[in-house]
Amino acid sequence: MTNETIVTEFILKGFSNVPEMTLISTALFLFIYLFALVGNMSIILAVARNIHLHTPMYFFLQNLSFLDMCYTSVTVPKALINSLMGFKVISFWECVAQLFIFVMLCASECFLLTYMAYDRCLAIYKPLIYGFIMSRKLCTELVIVAWLSGALYAIFHTINTFSLLFCGPNVIDHFFCDSSPIMRLSCSDSHVNEEVGFAVGGCIILSAFALTIISYVLIISTIAQIHSAGGRQKAFSTCSSHLATVILFYVTGSFAYLTPTSQYSPTQGRLVSVFYSILTPS
Repeated sequence: MTNETIVTEFILKGFSNVPEMTLISTALFLFIYLFALVGNMSIILAVARNIHLHTPMYFFLQNLSFLDMCYTSVTVPKALINSLMGFKVISFWECVAQLFIFVMLCASECFLLTYMAYDRCLAIYKPLIYGFIMSRKLCTELVIVAWLSGALYAIFHTINTFSLLFCGPNVIDHFFCDSSPIMRLSCSDSHVNEEVGFAVGGCIILSAFALTIISYVLIISTIAQIHSAGGRQKAFSTCSSHLATVILFYVTGSFAYLTPTSQYSPTQGRLVSVFYSILTPS
């Protein structure tokens, strides 16, 4: 038997492998992070203060803004501090907690975006019964289900990742603890864990995306039947920004979580993560 040193801490490489780019990338991501915080906080306050915005669409938007503030705050501040201080160590359990919270918020956002698509679909496709179906009680229940579902998936995903043995090396080629670069560090066979994670994550992402697509097919088919150009523009304007967010979130998220670990590229992983974890909330 050989002695095995169990990893107690990891080292995060940060935003860039090029030292000369560290200061520039840190300043850029600090600006984007502050922009995201101010923007989402403004949305939350605007909806809370204006009684005319107390509708299902803005209720979901308010919750999405809060989720996005938490979403970016899980990874970006730690990465910024590490870059500025030059101290890039993160403890094993801190890494576990970061992955769990990040995946929980990521999955919750996935479900919440689906509910928002359903809300817009009802409002445009079935406007006469929209007010009856989308009650305040149902909206609250849907948000709670989104958070609980995200937490359940995060528990599975975190256990699936950290049930592997880590005995060195401990350098994570990323700016936060993400599953693919972590699994690459395992000194045990991660093939089964990778396939199980791929299957479960694929079912969740593709199911939520399919429901969103169905909602938008009904939305677009209904808008196409509106005779006036002004009416079509007004109807589509209520969901255009949501559609842009959905496309950016799902396309980049799929690259991150539906790509085999063996094909993981550190540069591509960083770039994709920036899109779905920083730019999408902004």
